[in-house]
Amino acid sequence: MRLHRNLCFAVIDGLTLIFNEGKYADKVIQQLLKRDKRWGARDRGFVAETTYEMVRWKRLYAEIAEVKEPFDRDNLWRMFAVWATLKGIKLPDWKYFEGTPLRKIKGRYDELSKIRKFKESIPDWMDEIGRKELGDAIWGKEIAALNQQADVILRVNTLKTTKEKLQTELFDLDIETEFVANHPSALKLRERANVFSTENFKKGHFEVQDANSQLVAEFLNVEPGMRVVDACAGAGGKTLHLAALMENKGQIIAMDIYENKLNELKRRAKRNGAHNIENRVIDSTKPIKKLYDKADRVLIDAPCSGLGVLRRNPDAKWKLQPEFIDKIKITQQEILQQYSRMVKAGGQMVYATCSVLPSENQEQVKTFLESEAGANFSLVKDKKLLSHKSGFDGFYMALLERKA
Repeated sequence: MRLHRNLCFAVIDGLTLIFNEGKYADKVIQQLLKRDKRWGARDRGFVAETTYEMVRWKRLYAEIAEVKEPFDRDNLWRMFAVWATLKGIKLPDWKYFEGTPLRKIKGRYDELSKIRKFKESIPDWMDEIGRKELGDAIWGKEIAALNQQADVILRVNTLKTTKEKLQTELFDLDIETEFVANHPSALKLRERANVFSTENFKKGHFEVQDANSQLVAEFLNVEPGMRVVDACAGAGGKTLHLAALMENKGQIIAMDIYENKLNELKRRAKRNGAHNIENRVIDSTKPIKKLYDKADRVLIDAPCSGLGVLRRNPDAKWKLQPEFIDKIKITQQEILQQYSRMVKAGGQMVYATCSVLPSENQEQVKTFLESEAGANFSLVKDKKLLSHKSGFDGFYMALLERKA
């Protein structure tokens, strides 16, 4: 592989914004990709993937390059040289790479690879919490899996098409996909491609959604005609899946504290042809109280640490703080206590997170069931999905039933 100056500059500019100005990696990369209209798919792929790789392995590369934050541009070029050397890419004779100690880089890498927090490039506190909650062996496998690049998975919108038909139509566009066992609506891309520019996406034939994330809506046992509340709907990935599972019949009330996310859901619902969704902003306790004892099903896709989705959000490793996890656990329990009251007698509720920590998952459900609010609920079943076992994102889901 030959390195091109303008592409490498784009990566360095992106890393400056992500590391020094706290910008979100996905937003920065979106901007970078619009930088030069002459770039082809390969060029854009290089910029996106190299930036993500350097974000993912920040601690390891910085340690090898012997640089500390905040990184100036020279520091970032040194880290870039580490990335290229470890990839086996020949460094061009640019001034930024003068005196790069190639043998030392490889030696340092071998040495640091024996220490997990460097090898997996994570903060000390994260290694500590993972080890404490999952045990040394499982955490080691899990964090290694969470450092892999995530596959692109589509969720077929069954309101508009079938899995087989979509697969054939994408094949005609040179996009090859395969079915995913035990994931009825999932198609996995064999190679990365810009699926958002396809006519199929514009017509709402699919959404991009991790395979394990697709299991959450299915876990809720919805049926056409029900009244369903998606209480932390966000931009509505799971809401749209619920609409498809309900065949557009019945009512889905999508709720969130962020109105802008619900506006995005509105746009997506229109594209998906999902007509049974009503958005309600949670701006006080009123919208929740109005629904007490009224819902057949309630989905609580709770806010969480996001430790199960580090593959697609590698910068979360550096943005997340242990204090946030302590705070979010209090929020999770408050949400369970309040929102569970929307479930009517005989109805069901799913509590789900994209975290792999038992303290955000099984322990929250246990605390809820032992509380006054949870006294009339029972646990039907739960599912713990770890990345190293499934090959997809880390998730937890628990199905609870309110006694009739």
